[in-house]
Amino acid sequence: MSYEKKKEYLLFSAWAAAVVAMAGSLYFSEILGYEPCELCWYQRILMYPLVIVLGIAAVKKDGAQWLYVLPISLIGTGVSLYHYLIQKTSFFAESSPACGRVPCTGEYINGFGFITIPFLALIGFTIISVCMVILAMQKKEEERI
Repeated sequence: MSYEKKKEYLLFSAWAAAVVAMAGSLYFSEILGYEPCELCWYQRILMYPLVIVLGIAAVKKDGAQWLYVLPISLIGTGVSLYHYLIQKTSFFAESSPACGRVPCTGEYINGFGFITIPFLALIGFTIISVCMVILAMQKKEEERI
């Protein structure tokens, strides 16, 4: 498969992950009425712009956008992982500061005992990060040839 096709698939996959994450967060808050905690807001602040940036990158087939997207998605991965650890481990829950009106330790959903909203955000950010790392590696490989 050519670099151009791989680039298109990676950009589209990352954009699709961002769209699904945004739609999921809006569904939980606007349809189901779950009020986001402070860390959820930070995750949204990091995810929502990725929908626009990756959408434009996918349409323009601009593989150079990995340089801008990867730092944001890695920060989002870190915030989501921290939030998930607050929910699932006593060590992080006890040492976490108060999160505002809605506690960050609260779990609106808990599928199979481990799937929570921060876990879903973590999956989204991870998919985007992996796509961007692969895209960067492909670009470096293409430049070397």
